[in-house]
Amino acid sequence: MQGSELVAVYDAGGAVVGSATRAEVRAKGLWHAAGSVLVRSPDGESAYVHLRSPDKDVFPGTYDCWAGGVVAAGETPLECAYRELAEELGIRDAPLEPLFTHVFRDPPIRCHNFTFETRWDGPISHQPEEIVDGAWMRLSELAKWAEDPATPLIPDGRQGIREWFRRYPAA
Repeated sequence: MQGSELVAVYDAGGAVVGSATRAEVRAKGLWHAAGSVLVRSPDGESAYVHLRSPDKDVFPGTYDCWAGGVVAAGETPLECAYRELAEELGIRDAPLEPLFTHVFRDPPIRCHNFTFETRWDGPISHQPEEIVDGAWMRLSELAKWAEDPATPLIPDGRQGIREWFRRYPAA
């Protein structure tokens, strides 16, 4: 999403209150939202982790276990999650299960992250402008990454996957 595209602006409570350009949201630290998808292997033992492009506007060159992005104006978080999953990883028509919403606040970023999960055993096709590489990672290894601040895991993704492990300890 380019800096001039309109994104949904939210309030601190998680309700849509308007829209602004992506550049305005970033510059002014406006509340916004993201649709994020945890892609798990069919057996549930692994998650797909990808390396973000060095050209990303936020947290470039970090690893992320969530496919996702900013909710566009007029779009729901679920619609955003489907769109971003298709754009970033080439995954289409996979059913998404709603998980939870977590707030990431690290000024100037203030974001409501609406999370979803899917299982996938088909091909993955990276969007070259956003993703450099990716691979399946065992959940046990991902849990170690999530707890180790020295790993290059994206901060909001780290927060989200830690919450996921807290909520779903049997996984």
